[in-house]
Amino acid sequence: MNDTLPPLLAVGRTAEIFAWQEGRVLKLYRDWCPSNWVEEEAAIAAIVTQAGIPAPRAFEIVEVAGRRGLIYERIDGLSMLLEMLRQPLKIAAFGRMLADLHLEMHRQSAADLPLQSEMVGGAIYNAKLLSDAQRAAALDALRRLPPGDRLCHNDFHPENVLISAKGPLVIDWMTARRGNPWADVARTHLLISIGRPLDTNPLKLLLLLVARSVFVNAYHRRYREVKPDPEGQLQAWIPVMAAARLNENIKEETAALLAIVNKAF
Repeated sequence: MNDTLPPLLAVGRTAEIFAWQEGRVLKLYRDWCPSNWVEEEAAIAAIVTQAGIPAPRAFEIVEVAGRRGLIYERIDGLSMLLEMLRQPLKIAAFGRMLADLHLEMHRQSAADLPLQSEMVGGAIYNAKLLSDAQRAAALDALRRLPPGDRLCHNDFHPENVLISAKGPLVIDWMTARRGNPWADVARTHLLISIGRPLDTNPLKLLLLLVARSVFVNAYHRRYREVKPDPEGQLQAWIPVMAAARLNENIKEETAALLAIVNKAF
């Protein structure tokens, strides 16, 4: 076991990214994370790589400074979010790119992954902001929706796409499950469309909201061009995924999520 932390590159809620040997980075989980998360992520990474999805390759599991982590291929590039800030005239193109990546993912089966519906059901059950009646209604709606068997990321948004010399690559697969693509699209819709930007300048706020609308609309148009939704599955999944998202207790999103849930349930 190595007790010396290498140079820090990035910080997340559950893990930190450190420089490693040449061409590698270390994703090191925080000490409060369950130890089995590393094995689960390594198994998911192997499935994703085998499916041919554009994503960084994972290597060995290590322990550094009493914390467990996973070595990944190092990808030099910026997140799609940062690239959009650098190239605002290409926002619609980035929305279409996000849709194409999602469509590619959803073409793959994922027989070896756990069920998405079990993860979503557990989140709804534990969401403290739901009333008993809302919880029961959301769980009933979940049971009536088709579970699906496709590869779903379940945390797919512009910060989890890196734009590199190799092209776009998808990262952070810890929540990947076997499930329904429309549930995954509903989750992405919530992640990229709710929440108020933090900037308080009225003009900047308006520009940010317009840019977000352009991006969201481009994403949905492209996805539906390839995969139409005649049965309205997306609209059926959105309140279910909003109820599940409430379990994450993100203060800035609570009002918008509750509005969706209150209208549906």
